[in-house]
Amino acid sequence: MKILIRSGRVIDPANNIDAVMDMLIEDSKIAKVAKNIKADADKIIEAGDKLVMPGIVDMHVHLREPGREDKETIESGTKAALAGGVTSVLAMPNTEPAIDSAAHIKMLKEAIQKSAQANVFICAAITKERAGEVLSDIPGLKKSGAIAISDDGASVENDTLMLEALRLAKREGLLVIVHSEDKKLSCCGQVNLGFTSTRLGLRGVSVASEYKRIERDIELAEKAGASIHIAHLSCKESVEMIAKAKKKGIKVTCETAPHYFSFAEEAVLGYDANFKMNPPLRAREDMLAIRQGLSDGTIDVIASDHAPHTENEKDIEFERAEFGVIGLETELAAAINELIENHLLDWGKLVTKMSLNPSRILSINKGTLSVGADADIIVVDPVKEWVVKKENLLSKSKNSPFIGRRLKGFVEYTLCQGKAHKWNL
Repeated sequence: MKILIRSGRVIDPANNIDAVMDMLIEDSKIAKVAKNIKADADKIIEAGDKLVMPGIVDMHVHLREPGREDKETIESGTKAALAGGVTSVLAMPNTEPAIDSAAHIKMLKEAIQKSAQANVFICAAITKERAGEVLSDIPGLKKSGAIAISDDGASVENDTLMLEALRLAKREGLLVIVHSEDKKLSCCGQVNLGFTSTRLGLRGVSVASEYKRIERDIELAEKAGASIHIAHLSCKESVEMIAKAKKKGIKVTCETAPHYFSFAEEAVLGYDANFKMNPPLRAREDMLAIRQGLSDGTIDVIASDHAPHTENEKDIEFERAEFGVIGLETELAAAINELIENHLLDWGKLVTKMSLNPSRILSINKGTLSVGADADIIVVDPVKEWVVKKENLLSKSKNSPFIGRRLKGFVEYTLCQGKAHKWNL
């Protein structure tokens, strides 16, 4: 099948392109990118006044399958991804059972083959059952198809074990993604430690619980000579620490999520558990530091940390509610509203943070509009406004902090492996 995307503003930082052009897709690949393409096509997409960009590569997604299909499935999660302009996701391993063995990877691959609507890559667990006590068979995980390892949701507490994991991962060519949290410092906390925790009468989570563990993880990565990727940055000190590590030449990359540059801790004052996540929303100065870290290049990636939960896990007393929010369908629009509209990033840099950098960090062939590349493409109306409504979300769970908000920027088409999906308000 041939698809012609006509007269869109093509933004492809991998090839240093930002210009009005046409694009021809043939047999699921990008066949030509040029002005005024003349070709017979089975489908024509008129993209005048629209942006044509690589599909988003979200390197932090919880699809919940296997084990918690009541929250999300591979099918529902990847449908939601496509609606948000996300064509590739990295599935995190905190499922039931955890993805900690070749057998579990095989099971997950079969489920992906059966029902995935988007590209799904596999992140396996660093330790058995993510318990932090015994390393998984890291060479076996790589051989079975994992492209990264993480105990996301938990930090590996034992320094010796973590160092060995980094050394093995380096040898096998696997990326290590770390959830940097010192549980001795964050224990039982619900919200950011400070004004908000005091006002709400809830136990607080200090920023030190994050940045002290980041400090340790960076030191271990340096000792191992390994690459390390730090998940979901939330505070000023973490940004400063990573900036220093990069200047020293340590191989560290990092990500943040849209909720950390869109909201500050005051958002939880109404006890709405859709603003409860781990790490928690921080002080306004932290939110501004996250924005600045994105703007100056310290923070490499924007990822959703899509964490679906059922209504009976969220619509309860704040202290009992689960941590985490969904984000696949809102991450691009949130970034447009908070980063593009506030002139913190231009379009090329936004594509770099959401498509190109995650592809490079994960060593996957995505995030570009090069001729011959997979036709993973989005067509975006940058000015169309829409309201996030619970009933319109395709994710099986509805725990979004953006519900009720009016956002600018709407994905009109998502092409994944050349298959076009059109979205309407």
